[in-house]
Amino acid sequence: MSRLIYVLNGPNLNLLGKRQPQIYGHETLADVEADCRKAAAEYKLDLRFHQSNREYEIIDWVHEARETAGGIAINPAAFSHTSVAILDALNTCEFPVIEVHISNIHKREAFRHHSFVSSRADGVIAGFGTQGYRLAVMRLARLIDEKHASA
Repeated sequence: MSRLIYVLNGPNLNLLGKRQPQIYGHETLADVEADCRKAAAEYKLDLRFHQSNREYEIIDWVHEARETAGGIAINPAAFSHTSVAILDALNTCEFPVIEVHISNIHKREAFRHHSFVSSRADGVIAGFGTQGYRLAVMRLARLIDEKHASA
């Protein structure tokens, strides 16, 4: 199993640190990427980090990852609640998928309580702020290591 992981981010996360900081905090997406890269290095993982406001780009990255990666951490943002297409793409992957949400989506508006991606995810991290990304990287490293040990 590859030690490459993808961290994928959905719509409006490019505004992290500027948009609703009372919900999402003051860290920027660049801060999140730097922390993910640091965590990946600690666990000897390679990392590709992407953000898009376009559903099709996220799907294309999932398709790319399924050929080369050992796992995906994804914050689909608003696409969580709307995108069967991202779910279908993730269902083609035979490696671990961790869903990340900065806020606790279950304490927010009712429409945010359902995530299509959750039905594919091997784990869901919500409400830990941007620290959730680091936790996702750590969990992917563990799952990849366990797969290597059993091979």
